[in-house]
Amino acid sequence: MLDTSTQAEDLLRRLEDAGVAADASPRRRAEYSYDASNYRVEPLAVVFPRTVDEVVGAVAACRDTGTPLIARGAGTSMAGNAVGPGLVLDLSRHMDRVLGIDESSGTVDVEPGVVLATLSREVERATGGRRTFAPDPSSKNRATVGGAIGNDACGNHSVRYGRTSDHVAEIDVVTSDGARLTATETALRATDPDDAASAARAAELTASLTALARENLGAFRLELGRIPRQVSGYHLQNLLPEQGFNVARALVGTEGTWAVVVGARMKLVPKPASALLVCLGYDDVVDAARDIPMILEFSPAAVEGTDEAIVATMRHRRGPDSVLGLPAGRAWLFVDLDGDDPGEVRAEADRLLARLAENGRLVAGQLVPDPAARASLWRVREDGAGLSSRLASGGESWPGWEDSAVAPEKLAEYLADLRVLLAEHGLTGVMYGHFGAGCMHIRITYDLRSKEGREVFRAFTRAAAELVVRHGGSLSGEHGDGRARSELLPLMYSREVMAAFAESRRIWDPAGILNPGSMTDPDPLDANLALAGVPEREWRTSFDLRPAGTASLTDPWTHAVQGCIGVGRCRADSGGVMCPSYRATRDEKDSTRGRSRVLQDMVRGARTVEEGWRSEEVREALDLCLACKACSTDCPAGVDMATYKSEFFDHYYRGRIRPLSHFSLGWLPRWLKLTGRMPGLVNAVLATPLGKLASAAGGLTTKRTLPRFAGAGEWRREVAQAGARAAGSRISQGPGTGPAEGGAEDEVVLFVDTFTRGFRPEVAGAAARVLADAGAAVECSADACCGLTWISTGQLGTARRLLSGAAEALDDGTDRPIVVVEPSCAAALRKDLPELVHTDQAKRVAARVRSFASHIAGRIDEGWQPAPARPVPEQAVLQTHCHEYSVFGSAPQRTALAAAGVHEVLDAGGCCGVAGNFGFEAQHHDVSMKVAENGIAPALRAAGRGAVVLTDGFSCARQVDQVDPEQTGLHLAQVLDPGPAPSRRPHAAVPHIAHTTEFPLQEAEEVP
Repeated sequence: MLDTSTQAEDLLRRLEDAGVAADASPRRRAEYSYDASNYRVEPLAVVFPRTVDEVVGAVAACRDTGTPLIARGAGTSMAGNAVGPGLVLDLSRHMDRVLGIDESSGTVDVEPGVVLATLSREVERATGGRRTFAPDPSSKNRATVGGAIGNDACGNHSVRYGRTSDHVAEIDVVTSDGARLTATETALRATDPDDAASAARAAELTASLTALARENLGAFRLELGRIPRQVSGYHLQNLLPEQGFNVARALVGTEGTWAVVVGARMKLVPKPASALLVCLGYDDVVDAARDIPMILEFSPAAVEGTDEAIVATMRHRRGPDSVLGLPAGRAWLFVDLDGDDPGEVRAEADRLLARLAENGRLVAGQLVPDPAARASLWRVREDGAGLSSRLASGGESWPGWEDSAVAPEKLAEYLADLRVLLAEHGLTGVMYGHFGAGCMHIRITYDLRSKEGREVFRAFTRAAAELVVRHGGSLSGEHGDGRARSELLPLMYSREVMAAFAESRRIWDPAGILNPGSMTDPDPLDANLALAGVPEREWRTSFDLRPAGTASLTDPWTHAVQGCIGVGRCRADSGGVMCPSYRATRDEKDSTRGRSRVLQDMVRGARTVEEGWRSEEVREALDLCLACKACSTDCPAGVDMATYKSEFFDHYYRGRIRPLSHFSLGWLPRWLKLTGRMPGLVNAVLATPLGKLASAAGGLTTKRTLPRFAGAGEWRREVAQAGARAAGSRISQGPGTGPAEGGAEDEVVLFVDTFTRGFRPEVAGAAARVLADAGAAVECSADACCGLTWISTGQLGTARRLLSGAAEALDDGTDRPIVVVEPSCAAALRKDLPELVHTDQAKRVAARVRSFASHIAGRIDEGWQPAPARPVPEQAVLQTHCHEYSVFGSAPQRTALAAAGVHEVLDAGGCCGVAGNFGFEAQHHDVSMKVAENGIAPALRAAGRGAVVLTDGFSCARQVDQVDPEQTGLHLAQVLDPGPAPSRRPHAAVPHIAHTTEFPLQEAEEVP
């Protein structure tokens, strides 16, 4: 339903007349009501321009209707400068091209929506690694050039490379009166020399800006540009004569209030040949800050810091191995040294450690030459904002005073005073940031939900602003002022400078439509807070969503969906797995963040709980969620959209007709009991045209070939051939003889899920043989169901009953590992079981569950060496199942392959696109294949025909069949299979099997 206000209707009509498509749906407006700040401002509509002409048309429509216009890149602003009440221009979706790279001039021509990491990658590829684009904020894998220009972003290596303003040659803009101009380092001109109107506007602006600088020479020289990170306010000192009237630099940091950036020529820098990370541990951040002046004497490229709360949260969320190479301490500095000669860089690092040891503050320091350890440490720093938002201790922290900066030599005293101020207001600050540049990103434990908490927020923020000014610092060091700090600019600047700021804005935007509420004439810093005004209601859920480690007074569902703080890692095009649907569509609605924002508006705006659970906007937002669970690991804030989708669908479809696939695939375990009794007939029928009719009747795509169904007894024969022997309806446990050096190992329970039984029974036999070869006594169990297909389709009543039965069946009074063949089933038993079944029994069973790969990797770490019966190839393509990735990690399969002798592993690096039922559903097939093109498809094309393709997940194996029918996805157990029982090594144990009785139809297993 469209906004029916006169202004909205007039705006939409004018946009349509101009040929500019706009989206004013409630769902779209919800997605763009937020950025990464504390604020929520609902726009009238959103436009995704494809060309500069469309930008001009949108600007004209806003000017003619008096509608505010907010230009936006990735929407990762922490100051609220990417939200506003009018028309939002998302320049990241289509205007994202690198237009040209000129190594000889050291410049690159770009559109504003180019992602910074993509730009650096393209430049390095085009120049053979000789040049790069330097600014590298922590959000670089989703933040755009236009956004970096808007905020004057810096990054982890700003000690060496400075701010975005240091890397701008020319900027193309559209002004609010429609002029198309180019700002250079010495002038302002019409972008098209033949555009007389724009040329006249350029001359007018030049005269006005020159006069403004002339009238404020003393104030600009005394108050602006005093410290490296003085980003607050406008950078009008660049208009001074001694700066050469550098209009391009003056435009940087204007936060979209002067003009709309539509293109730029950015400067390139040489890329160092060698770099070495030095990690330094301290007792606290103040001690670390006191050593900054000495560290800077060594000309580092980066000096970043973080405290123990962020590291603890990283390990809690992603496992102990997620942070490698960290020395002792409770606060750490990451110092990057670089140069042309690796030996000289290493020697310089040793000298640095020796000098710091003499100071007496360093607890421990170490060099980090290993690329994996280096990457994990930088990941901690780069994910700081999200990690600190929901801490391992259970607390929350928020931005607002997350970007203050002082001169580096004053940082320690500033931090010491700031900690006192925090304590006076009953607050705690989680500290990280650019220590070497004196810029701190401090997230604070505000209570923004209550009136009293918001009063503390206002009082502290003003006091903190006064404090940083006393230390000669800046309210903002790279995030800009936005809605968070613009109100406080008069504390930092004189009336004369504030008047010049206002005049400069009026000169550029006389219509006053560009990003109102920020910089000059700002909204109050505590207006439009996203957590204010959310109704206190009880949203009853099946999943236990209570935050760990704290007695939160907020409803668990509300608290959960408010976990997204907008940092936008789900919009990254590389690294991790999240978010496969966004990578396929490049649409904000298909990102984890976009879905979270719609959910947040649901709990805010629904008139009743019942109305909220029936939200069509939420259903639409969740439609392309693959429920891959990757966000639960990759999202720094720990958003678990798969769980939220399951919970929402459980409520949404009550009393409604469900999609056919919720029965054909959601109830698949029931159908497998039937197909297992007559597999020959079923397979024969499905091989005829009737197969496609059956698929269509079940809501499935006819573009996929259905898999071969196995007979009910095939898995038993496979396991029996592995050396198992029946012992009635339960297992008679045989002793294992342990590894070659003797000594019986702990027994394991091999859980043969219905998916393995119904489609890949041969994998059960291979798994039993591998476990036995690893020295364990193996008990095979198949008398439980994890309910995964019911979970993924939001049928939680059935899922909970099945999981309760699984807990009862598997809780045998031992602590034996439960090794699950199918990784998605393992993840369901490990994670979903205790969240849906709220008993100690469920927790006990879940704690014992292992994926096959994670268990085998553990045995390898203990000294076992796999000995596959068949030679393994030199190369393998690895497609880690998303659920394995999110719950058990991505390292186990690599460990096992390396131990088996596979030396080259080509990681597909993302979701395969099938994700259980998703890729089999008719309406999702095409998106499923687009997802495949971001990982498994190019990996298969790049690999040689002799490479093994590792797909522990059945859904992944099916996608391999779809992408390249000549390739076959294998389970890790098949790769490591030591062969039939007679050929096994003498130390191998003998697996035993539990022949289960025929359990009721509703207790059949799941498919991933």
